Amino acid sequence: MLTKLGRCWRIVATGFCFAVFGLGGLLVPLIVLPIQYLIYRDEEKRRKAARYTVHLLFKFFVGLMGALGIFKFTIADRTKFANLTGKLVLANHPTLIDVVVLISLIPNADCVVKAHLFSNPFMRGVIKSTGYISNESPEGLLTDCAASLAAGNNLIVFPEGTRTTPGQALKFKRGAANIALRCRADIVSVLIHVAPSTLTKSEMWYEVAPTQVKFDLAMTKQQLQLPSFEASKLTQHARSFTRDMQAFFQGELDSYE
Repeated sequence: MLTKLGRCWRIVATGFCFAVFGLGGLLVPLIVLPIQYLIYRDEEKRRKAARYTVHLLFKFFVGLMGALGIFKFTIADRTKFANLTGKLVLANHPTLIDVVVLISLIPNADCVVKAHLFSNPFMRGVIKSTGYISNESPEGLLTDCAASLAAGNNLIVFPEGTRTTPGQALKFKRGAANIALRCRADIVSVLIHVAPSTLTKSEMWYEVAPTQVKFDLAMTKQQLQLPSFEASKLTQHARSFTRDMQAFFQGELDSYE
């Protein structure tokens, strides 16, 4: 009986949290961002202010989900995350809220966003004001990523490109390797472990887990290193580094479990 009541509560609480998230996505561009537009004349300063606003709002959202008992968050290396500058943050991607949690930890976070989200009414205002990077154009993406890292932003990228399929091995795409190699980025590797499974690509928000979900996030003890490479063989090196990254994260997950 208590288990059923707990599950019903988490369904209601999850729905409430996503309603708050959606409402915030609509109101922030209408209320907060116009004020910042008046305060900051410089476009880059406006973007930084918008990103910091998103950081604070996501921190509130993560705290709300924890307070309502949907998740039990165990976050390591908070101080290190808060002090990152100009890093390429690579992480596995088990749930819908992974980027939310990471941005809540990193004040000056940038990220690569799927192009269709620029037309999402709940997201487009915030995405455009922050200057988050669209994945629509491969060449434009690499140029924007390099510029963002050079400006001291921390770029969050999920090498899988989409959420992990539960019970299956990780499968990385070459996009993250191309960014890392072409930008000669300083990498910070982050492991996310979630149990039981929730908010995957195949699960709706109301399909909550039977028990409270444990969400563990930390920088890996051994950090992923950018390999030496020849610029003339970039495609070959990107393919190789993708395999290495995939094996690295899979090994981290396997040893965690």
